[in-house]
Amino acid sequence: MVTIIPFKALRPEAPYAKQVAAKPYDVLTSSEAKVEAQGNPASFLHVTKSEIDLPANVDPYSQKVYDKAKQNLDAFMSRNILFTENKPCYYIYQLVMNGSSQTGLVCCSSLDDYENNLIRKHELTRPDKEMDRINHMKTTGAQTGNVFMAYKYVPVIDEVIENWKNEKSPVYDFVADDKIQHTIWLINDEKIIQKISRLFKEHVPATYIADGHHRAASAAKVRTYLAANSKAANYFLTTLFPSNQLKIMDYNRVVKDLNGLTEESFLQKVEENFSVEKISEAFSPLQAHTFGMYMNHQWYKLSVKTNSNSEGPIANLDITVLHENLLQPVLGIADQRTDKRIDFIGGIRGLTELEKRVNNGEMAVAFSIHPVSIQQLFDVADSGNVMPPKSTWFEPKLRDGLLTHLVC
Repeated sequence: MVTIIPFKALRPEAPYAKQVAAKPYDVLTSSEAKVEAQGNPASFLHVTKSEIDLPANVDPYSQKVYDKAKQNLDAFMSRNILFTENKPCYYIYQLVMNGSSQTGLVCCSSLDDYENNLIRKHELTRPDKEMDRINHMKTTGAQTGNVFMAYKYVPVIDEVIENWKNEKSPVYDFVADDKIQHTIWLINDEKIIQKISRLFKEHVPATYIADGHHRAASAAKVRTYLAANSKAANYFLTTLFPSNQLKIMDYNRVVKDLNGLTEESFLQKVEENFSVEKISEAFSPLQAHTFGMYMNHQWYKLSVKTNSNSEGPIANLDITVLHENLLQPVLGIADQRTDKRIDFIGGIRGLTELEKRVNNGEMAVAFSIHPVSIQQLFDVADSGNVMPPKSTWFEPKLRDGLLTHLVC
């Protein structure tokens, strides 16, 4: 069973919460972050993307950037924009997007659980991305990025959290510029804190990383550096959501060329493994093993004829079906992680983004894919396998800066 603990969050004074709250560091480029933070000296992007405060020619992975992040974080505290909680607490984080809400528990999860696979992973990490967060954590002494996690729904845990929400007033409640509402409650009652810790210990055999594999892996490596002097470094910042409240969005593909094929010969090869139907509008698959394809201003519906590898949690993923029946044999893409001819577009951008990338000549063909289910994610993680790259897109995103875990 998993271990979670409360923590003393570094968080904004209430009047600054909306200004501080920033999109996750890894969904923005440096130039996008600079625009996003323009005119807002309290934006947490000055900490998570601190290169925006340095000359444009500075390497975003240089020590100067991490030193600037530390300088900016210290300045936020000295200016009383941020303060540290006076006792370890749990926090409830509710997100509302398009009328749909999801509520998670913000806590610190055990890195022993991470190492012992009680915290399940479904994605490989890249050393360069890990090193960026390692250097950021070591220099700032803070885990600024929240790891988005899931657990299999437990009614009694849900009841405790919902009762607290109904009985208490939130410490933050605002609608961000992207129309997503962020509401946070503070749980500072010692009996309730102990009850929540016990319920997770008794009823949750494993948790699952939904978004934030690099943040988690980096925290695990940083603790080797800090643990001798910091017990806090044995834990990492997480928000745990029950599975019945989560929805995974589609994660679509675009490919630069047709692998030397003409449009006609490409379609002929596609028809070897798929039934191909011309359709008049953008197509978002509503069932497994069907796909949308967009090429030369025309949408097609693809239905796989047979799936030779129909057993096992990885083989049944639509992304695997598309790869084995089209991307690899027809377009010559052997490894989606490394092939520069393929790119990935999160479902939040919509199918118009697929059309745009093809219509402007940047890409030759686009594919819309039925999203992975939360149960499929659990099945893959439980099997010890990893998903194909860019398989899951979770929305809405947790904001950085609202709750930070200090590790030294």
